[in-house]
Amino acid sequence: MAAKGRITLLFLFSIFGLSSFSQEKRISNKNLWLGLNYGQASRNTFIYESEDYDYRNQFLKFQANWQFLKRNRWSYELHLEPSIYFSEHQLLNEHFIQPKMGKDFLEQRDRFTQQRQFNEYALNIGIVVRYALSNNFSMYLLGSIGPMYSGNDTERLLKGLAFSDIFGMGFSLMLKSIRFDIRTTLRHNSNANISKPNIGHDSIGLETGISFCLN
Repeated sequence: MAAKGRITLLFLFSIFGLSSFSQEKRISNKNLWLGLNYGQASRNTFIYESEDYDYRNQFLKFQANWQFLKRNRWSYELHLEPSIYFSEHQLLNEHFIQPKMGKDFLEQRDRFTQQRQFNEYALNIGIVVRYALSNNFSMYLLGSIGPMYSGNDTERLLKGLAFSDIFGMGFSLMLKSIRFDIRTTLRHNSNANISKPNIGHDSIGLETGISFCLN
């Protein structure tokens, strides 16, 4: 089975499990939510086309949101997001790698211009600022940062520990104890100069998901 098919099945089974679990919980204050998002992201989109490299992925995000403050139509949530990214990368402009980058720069050009597939594992923590447009429909901004592990080298980021920075904007529809979500995100990966190279990867993504109230 193709990777995309396996991810879709995992997404559907996870939603079914979360739905079954949520039915066993008695709903009181709607301030703790557990959910799952699926999405895709790319460096090259209709907004920006890069001539240097291609970086894209599809991903699953398990997320927990705790509403810690609510004032009129505004609410604020602590956001926890363990994620797995199934990524692909390819250097498009071989002249990005210069002789100053090492005696093996020709070998690096040959290696990184081949398409590479690897996984990234991230744990983002952040804040959601939400505004209720009606009783069951809201829009929000999201900002988060956290550690991640990249499973392979690229010409822009070394394999291993790095950091995932995310900024997003989205909309939610709430039906009783279920919240449907769609958002667009900007993501940047880099390693805070822990090691070289550290130019990092940028991507624009679209994701959707479902969350269930647990209390």
